[in-house]
Amino acid sequence: MATRQIKLNAFMRPASIHTGAWRYPGAWPDMNFNYAHLKECIQKLEAAKFDAFFMADHMAVLNMPMDALKRSHTATSFEPFTLLSALSQATNHIGLVATGSTTFDAPYHIARRFASLDHISGGRAGWNIVTTSNPDAALNFGMDEHMEHGERYHRAREFYDVVTGLWDSWADDAFIRDVESGVFFDPDKLHVLNHKGESFSVKGPLNIARPIQGWPLIVQAGASESGKQLAAETAEAVFTAQSNIEAGRAFYADVKGRMKKLGRDPEHMKIQPACLVIVGDSVEEAKAKRAKLDSLVNYANAIASLSIALGTDASKFDPDGPLPEIPESNASKSGRERAIKAAKVDNLTVRQLAQRMGGYSGLAMVGTPKTIADEMEAWIETNASDGFTIMFPYLPGGLDDFARGVIPELQRRGLFRKEYEGKTLRENLGLPRPSNRFFDNKAVAAE
Repeated sequence: MATRQIKLNAFMRPASIHTGAWRYPGAWPDMNFNYAHLKECIQKLEAAKFDAFFMADHMAVLNMPMDALKRSHTATSFEPFTLLSALSQATNHIGLVATGSTTFDAPYHIARRFASLDHISGGRAGWNIVTTSNPDAALNFGMDEHMEHGERYHRAREFYDVVTGLWDSWADDAFIRDVESGVFFDPDKLHVLNHKGESFSVKGPLNIARPIQGWPLIVQAGASESGKQLAAETAEAVFTAQSNIEAGRAFYADVKGRMKKLGRDPEHMKIQPACLVIVGDSVEEAKAKRAKLDSLVNYANAIASLSIALGTDASKFDPDGPLPEIPESNASKSGRERAIKAAKVDNLTVRQLAQRMGGYSGLAMVGTPKTIADEMEAWIETNASDGFTIMFPYLPGGLDDFARGVIPELQRRGLFRKEYEGKTLRENLGLPRPSNRFFDNKAVAAE
């Protein structure tokens, strides 16, 4: 029996990461913006005992040429909190994780929304902290240009402190609701934050009781130096992009090593790299599915995706020549580095690199339930990950293939649960409930 359990999230925005997914035979083309489809899928994920449903968010329509954009299934999707609040009422156990931008939102808004979702869902909310890499998002929020990369992360660190401070506004037992005396809450169990920092001035307190989980789960994504440091300081789950098991081991050791230096227990973080999983009855059948998916990607979309990854217009490059030197940009640094590395390692032309980036260029497991379980087990056993953030090639078929094939194989090996361990997302991930910085320490001191 395995001693370590694989933790699985489902990446569901876009509902499938692959550009050709909506065109795949049998797929739901309107999956991104059809509540009935999303409800059916999250219920299938819960039946399969997934840890969480992860709803990423985009603050702008992707900045690609119209000829490419018109073919993209990401142009429309639900606002995450509205969707997850609705889905919380259609589920009982699965976690509900949403992106909340620290660049284009206010800490008080984020604190209220996630606290509300945590109460509404019975303790299943998670906040994915992002600084938002898309420069076009700035234009939707009254800015002429995007905030500089380092400044975004500096702001994010203070943002985290404010949000978590607001979640600790009330002691867990602050609301006594004594009908006889007419006292609704104990004033001694209310803390006013009065935060004044470089980026924010927030008085508080939060006008919502402390979340059921203490704090909603803190999730971080990103692989830049700034991103890894922020994750080490704040995250309890990390959704990352690692191209292979060697890169996974290096990232795992780096981030958990940083945690240890900061005095945090490395076991209090689950690292779950993104992984596209394509299941077949044979390896050949699975590879044929992948080839079919890639064949559905239009070249205009491919070159646009490459431009986004590089942070520069790739359409001006010679399609059949090598990738030229790419200057630094203010877009995602990790995305740029992955594209440049892929071109060098596999000696790809611009056209070949674009086709890869246009479909899906990250970690993929393509094979039978057994071969996929073998790969996942190797990642867990060699400290390359604590689980995975699963991306389906198309829906609903890709999810059905995984649930019917891979999940039973992992369970047979003792690598994955057959029933949920607890009621909250933290309990199911085996993570502790945070203490209240303003009240729990006082209680300990008083004893």
